[in-house]
Amino acid sequence: MVFRDISLSRVILSPRAAPTGMAERDTLASAPSEATKDGDMRILIIEDDKDAADYLVKAFREVGHVADAVHDGEQGLALALEAEHDVVIVDRMLPKRDGLSIIGAMRTKNITTPVLILSALGQVDDRVKGLRAGGDDYLTKPYAFSELLARVEVLSRRPTGKSEEMSYRVADLSLDRLSHEVTRNGTEIVLQPREFRLLEYLMKHAGQVVTRTMLLENVWDYHFDPQTNVIDVHISRLRSKIDKGFTPPLLHTIRGAGYMIRDGAR
Repeated sequence: MVFRDISLSRVILSPRAAPTGMAERDTLASAPSEATKDGDMRILIIEDDKDAADYLVKAFREVGHVADAVHDGEQGLALALEAEHDVVIVDRMLPKRDGLSIIGAMRTKNITTPVLILSALGQVDDRVKGLRAGGDDYLTKPYAFSELLARVEVLSRRPTGKSEEMSYRVADLSLDRLSHEVTRNGTEIVLQPREFRLLEYLMKHAGQVVTRTMLLENVWDYHFDPQTNVIDVHISRLRSKIDKGFTPPLLHTIRGAGYMIRDGAR
């Protein structure tokens, strides 16, 4: 069932939606749509539910973008490899070839087009599996079109030359951004959310001096110095968790400059 108001931005689709009140269906499986205008996004939709796919084609067109839709994995992979798109939206469960297989084949061919996985499979393990397969984002059904559109627009602005790292490692310290697991020398380290974000930022810039201002803006989202000792407190707690009982120490204070995560053996 589809629920909608006048604005279209609040449309919500169930996993097997059969959109109603639509104009005559667009049939795009046989040929790509017209060339995009400057500034438009071109989106490939790989979705075996034809009603849902056709609805998305219409919805994206109504907000000024261009969309192609195919309804099985083989057609989807062929179009993903042969045509240029700004974003690919792919369902996980498809006939002939599943969505994760499509993403894997794209990445093997060095196709770096951002991929959003759209699926009724919404457990944490499902999302992690999709992202580790090479997906850039994961949205579960049912969903609001306004959220889907916002996610697609964000993906289209990402540089496609290099995917963001999903994990970081410095010496024997490892951080997994998907599972939020931190280990050192195989020992699990339990961090609070802010401590995890702090360590993630430091490890992302391993070997570089990270200033207090950088931490305030990127970890605490402050754009001014609130004159608190919040950084000192969290650095002290983090150091006690990742360095205490391990050698060599990895979290270093650079006097007068900031902090650095680096392999102490170097």
